[in-house]
Amino acid sequence: MHVDFDQRPFFDRPPILLYNCIPNLPSQLRNLNKRKASLKSPLTSAALTLSHHSIQTVQGPSTGLRSDGRKSCNKMGSALSLSSNSVQSALEASTTVYEKSQLVRLWTLINGGNKGELSTIAAQKFDPSNVPASFLALGFTVLLGLILGFFLLRRPRSGGKNVEIKAKNFKIEVPKIEEAEEADKKKVAVFFGTQTGTAERFAQEIAEEGNVRYNGKVVFKAVDLDNYAEEDDTYEEKMTQERFAIFTLATYGDGEPTDNATRFYKWITTEGEKETRFSELTYGVFGLGNTQYEHFNKVALMVDELLANQGAKRLLPCGLGDDDKAIEDDFTAWKQQLWPELDSLLQGEDDQPISTTPYMAVIPEYHLVVHDKDTVVEETYSAKINGGSIHDALNPYRATVALRHELHRPLSDRSCTHLEFDIAGSSLNYEAGDHVGVYAENTPETVETVAKLLGYPLDMIMSLHKETETGEPVPGCSSLAAPFPGPCSLQTALARYADLLNPPRKGSLSALAAYASDIREAERLKYLSSQEGKDEYSQWILSCQRSLVEVLAEFPSVKVPLGVFFGAISPRLQPRFYSISSASSFAQNRVHVTCALVQGPSPTGRIHQGVCSTWMKNSISYIESTGNCSWAPIFIRKSNFKLPSDPMTPIIMVGPGTGIAPFRGFLQERAALQRSGVQLGTSVLFFGCRNRKMDFIYEEELNQYVEEGILSRLDVAFSREGAQKEYVQHKLLKEASYIWELISQGGYFYVCGDAKGMAKDVHQALLNIIQQQDSLDGSAAESVLKTLQSEGRYLRDVCLFSMISIESRAIAMSLSNVDLPSPSLETSESASIVALCSLSTCGMARSANLFPSLSTIIREAPYTS
Repeated sequence: MHVDFDQRPFFDRPPILLYNCIPNLPSQLRNLNKRKASLKSPLTSAALTLSHHSIQTVQGPSTGLRSDGRKSCNKMGSALSLSSNSVQSALEASTTVYEKSQLVRLWTLINGGNKGELSTIAAQKFDPSNVPASFLALGFTVLLGLILGFFLLRRPRSGGKNVEIKAKNFKIEVPKIEEAEEADKKKVAVFFGTQTGTAERFAQEIAEEGNVRYNGKVVFKAVDLDNYAEEDDTYEEKMTQERFAIFTLATYGDGEPTDNATRFYKWITTEGEKETRFSELTYGVFGLGNTQYEHFNKVALMVDELLANQGAKRLLPCGLGDDDKAIEDDFTAWKQQLWPELDSLLQGEDDQPISTTPYMAVIPEYHLVVHDKDTVVEETYSAKINGGSIHDALNPYRATVALRHELHRPLSDRSCTHLEFDIAGSSLNYEAGDHVGVYAENTPETVETVAKLLGYPLDMIMSLHKETETGEPVPGCSSLAAPFPGPCSLQTALARYADLLNPPRKGSLSALAAYASDIREAERLKYLSSQEGKDEYSQWILSCQRSLVEVLAEFPSVKVPLGVFFGAISPRLQPRFYSISSASSFAQNRVHVTCALVQGPSPTGRIHQGVCSTWMKNSISYIESTGNCSWAPIFIRKSNFKLPSDPMTPIIMVGPGTGIAPFRGFLQERAALQRSGVQLGTSVLFFGCRNRKMDFIYEEELNQYVEEGILSRLDVAFSREGAQKEYVQHKLLKEASYIWELISQGGYFYVCGDAKGMAKDVHQALLNIIQQQDSLDGSAAESVLKTLQSEGRYLRDVCLFSMISIESRAIAMSLSNVDLPSPSLETSESASIVALCSLSTCGMARSANLFPSLSTIIREAPYTS
């Protein structure tokens, strides 16, 4: 088997004391597993001290990833000895079989021993001197592998950049008996490229169903594309050896691959086409996208085409999942076409006929352990985890709120927050145009409501596990993410880790049906989750934006075990992404965010409050705080939305409302350049809002930049001041000749904001400008625009903002009034939509008098520009 040292966020890590017994692991690996409280055990402080000392002996104080390799090698032997003593001392102090089994697992990881052989030892007393010589030899071999791996991982990846090692790529390979048995079996790799987890979930579904369908005679395995190849140049070697492969690929942002598929996508699109490269591969591709975006399912379609052009055999046409409708139904329909094609290739002549009975997946469930009230819990994300490690989505940084203030004026009936995170002392670094991911919390009111519906007290101390106390895996738990850290209170679990306000997916409804004591409620839930009930699901759940909280309230007979709730019903709460509204060269040790509050009535009458925007509005900075200030785990996501390398290059920026965020960072970057004596080229900003007396955010800043020559020109469209509504695209058309002049000089054109509305209108305006100013027809103008895109001179940081009309009126809130949804196009459960729904469709005609001014129904998702 292999042990993959925690690839998941801090709340996803298994509660195992790996760091205490494995010497010389890089500091960020050690930090990932500091969860002593996860075992309610009498592990002695002496044992823990020895374990910690064994690591310090190897690493030295504060050496992190850059510790001296030779020094580490010289000290590793003594460190291992100390670690064995730590295990021995801990075993002596342990009183339960579960605690001993956990510690034996740790020793097994270090030395590669046989777990069964050690189980009898663990039941009594662990004596390292009695371990067989073969066991120690294997341990020494693994130890040498660790040393070699440490030096190899320090090498830079392709491109020559000396990058730091990510914890998720550090693995220890230990032989597994089952591998020999699987060697002669056919294998199907199910690769996924995911941003919010939906593509991964689809891949897991295919793998699980495939393993059952072929009775274990064919091995299906879901594979993360980022973990598949340690180095970029090994994709070629490994991928060309595959015989059967399925891909579930989400398209992210403006036609880009997801974070975990970026290296693979770069490899397959830039290595050059080779006609016979994949001649032995048979494959299928399912894409996750949204038709509201210009580049609908671009990544999946591109991979599908490249594989076919290079010799691979296509099983069936590329599946095009559309999150603007019902992506789960799209996936189910595509999967039903997939199996007959695979049957003809994977089923042997002597095999029994494939059962026609529909596959029924086991409801995934964590093993729940309830702890005593006096159990020590860590209710805050410990700052100790941060020290010196690489911070990303898998290992975010605990950042305090340094500053928060309201951007809208008192006359405005809406709200927009300016917030600054303090990142001093962290390893975070960013450039203007990058994004920040923020893990926020559900409101106390939402948490309290859900706890009452579930029937559990908020102060209950609990922990989740994928194994029982005896170390046996929980059935149906293999596809689940590692549990969030515990023990913790139910209040903490619901606040930080449960997605409660998005509409539940069909799988969640099916799981709820299994725990309904009322037959009518059970049948209703089953119907909503079935293929026959897809129209009802679309109307009653999706169109009405019914949250999981509301669904639980609608079916009071449902009483779900917490292990099932967190495993099968409530998805993990996803980070919210924001375009950073600062430049690190100007605002040192700070990350600025510009966030509009999401708040409004839903079609069901519920007042929806966006998770992250509400948290930001209510946060307390350390300037305001008299006690504890607000904090959140954050990380930086890089972007190609950047200023030209030459400061003299003209730039045109279009960003109404909170779309101004990245351009504020651009202007700060230009200010820093100007102060260092660099001459700046022309810069123009087209900004839009409703009224200068209400929501003209950063007005004084922008005017100051104009006075200082950092911003050459500022054009503002006020949509609610005149008799005619004027938007940024109208301003662009008025300045057509000036804009074309700047573009002809090699200028860059940037757009940030709503993909469906504003961005499309600006795109059309730019096409009209090119066509008119250069005397071209429509197709020629399109060709010019595509050339600008391919040259990186037409850049868009856009996201989805869609709506449906009420009584034939499409009334959208200003861009500055909403949290914009995520550009990750994976699922309706995590990519949000802003919709205007028919009151009659949602059964809310009776509420029309209560909400006479209802014009917008909002559901927040994890992205705001």
